Amino acid sequence: MLSPAVGHAQPGKGKPVAAEKADAKGDKKPSKEVSADEDAGPVTAGQMTEEAAQGKRLFDSERWSDAARQLKRVVDGDTGDDEGNKQIAQYHLAIALYRLQFYQASYALFSQIADKPNHLKFNETLLWLSKLATQLPEPADIIERVGKYKTEQIARFNNPQQRDLYWQLNYLLGRYKYRNRNYEEAISLFAKVDPNSKYYVQAQFFSGISYVQLRKSVPAVKSFQRIVQAIDEGVEGLEDEARMRDLAFLSMARTYYSASVRLDDNNVPTIDAAKLSAAVKYWNRVDVASEYWLDSLFEQSWAYFMAGLYPQALGNIHTIESPYFPNSFYPEADILKAVVSFTICQYGDATTIVAKMKKKYEPIKKDLESILSRYQGEGNEERFFQFLKDVGAGKGDIPPRVRPIVENALSDRQLRRNMEYVRILDEEADRFKKAPANFRNSPVGSDVTDALEFARSLAIRNAGTLGRERYQRNLDELNEHLRDSSKILIDITAAERNKLDQQVVSGQLSKEDALTYGVVKPDDEHVLWPFDGEYWRDELGFYRQVVTSKCSK
Repeated sequence: MLSPAVGHAQPGKGKPVAAEKADAKGDKKPSKEVSADEDAGPVTAGQMTEEAAQGKRLFDSERWSDAARQLKRVVDGDTGDDEGNKQIAQYHLAIALYRLQFYQASYALFSQIADKPNHLKFNETLLWLSKLATQLPEPADIIERVGKYKTEQIARFNNPQQRDLYWQLNYLLGRYKYRNRNYEEAISLFAKVDPNSKYYVQAQFFSGISYVQLRKSVPAVKSFQRIVQAIDEGVEGLEDEARMRDLAFLSMARTYYSASVRLDDNNVPTIDAAKLSAAVKYWNRVDVASEYWLDSLFEQSWAYFMAGLYPQALGNIHTIESPYFPNSFYPEADILKAVVSFTICQYGDATTIVAKMKKKYEPIKKDLESILSRYQGEGNEERFFQFLKDVGAGKGDIPPRVRPIVENALSDRQLRRNMEYVRILDEEADRFKKAPANFRNSPVGSDVTDALEFARSLAIRNAGTLGRERYQRNLDELNEHLRDSSKILIDITAAERNKLDQQVVSGQLSKEDALTYGVVKPDDEHVLWPFDGEYWRDELGFYRQVVTSKCSK
């Protein structure tokens, strides 16, 4: 992979010499690769001072620490160099810091360059941003800096020597467009990521989600299917293939389910049985060992309910509530059980389910609210960040009955990436402490310290804010489920009153035809094991609950 080429003025000549194309280690590359000074802005580099030339010689000799200290003087204007040479020195200083593995300080400088399209090294900086994207985690927000560039500038890297870089930059710019809800542009960029790229699977995933946002279910499913196909064919460079395969199955199931239910003008649902069946099929393909398996079971339960397959819906919930998953948190499962009972006119059962749900979750809600109240208001992000760390370490002042719920709420993958960013910054700070004293005590050493402190402070605030939002979201969902349970009680009261009114009008009780669902008739290849209170792991996901409708005809 190429590094930006180096172009500088010869002392006394007053204009840049021709750029030499070199890779990250200084090896020459074919002339078709991106050169250093293409599309330079209006600023020009005049005659370089001897001090600036010395900094460049140190840089060329890969004496990164000495070069950084000298180049810093040029950037600060201490040497009297013109703006063009100061910009070139800034660019070389950023590279020197990268070589010293002070990635955050390097990123701070490249960020400044990326904010100035007329900077002499604006185009070359794009390449270094791609390098930093492999060293710093996503919360460093390199995607935002790549978003400063246009597709034409990325197209410059579409050559045989830099094809991997070209694919990576299309993915990063696609993520920027996706973040800003420019879904059509994002899809176009993701489509340029080749199946041979290690970013291909991620590009297909975000392409699928973009299509979902545009309500285009068919191309969305095709994107998710390409993920499974790529993994099955042995795509290289992908971390956690099993997780991405299961996530693709889950995404396909959700897409089909959303497309299967349509509401008319009166909010009456119409079900597309074929799409609903496809959703169930993909939920079933999520591996039992997957972190998404319980989610797939629960979401599948709603699909079974919509299809009128109540025994399967309740059987899935029976699995979710088994002692094999003591930390599972699905309060909506009680809502679904109550809705099923209400649908088959088992009003007494529905009332009992709601009562038990309120008794269980209302105290939990109060505990969760009490914990969150400690961290309300401005300036509490750092305290909540410390709370996150304590929870992750199994500590913290949390009632035992809500600890699993809090841990689940704060186990969000994006939140963990933010926490990881803080750890990486701390590691970089430790490296800086081991640097030579003449570097640590120099102006560029102060810049490294400032960049780390600023980034760490911002990362902690962002992690704290995100963690509090995730916590609040889980609490809001619990509140919504409790409100839904109250609505069910109202519906039960109305249904029972309506049933009584019908009996009064008719003068007699109407005949109830008991309709039984879920009677299992095993065949030669299956055995029926009635549930006797003991769960078996190999039975999880296969439970069926017999239910009887009491609705009158």
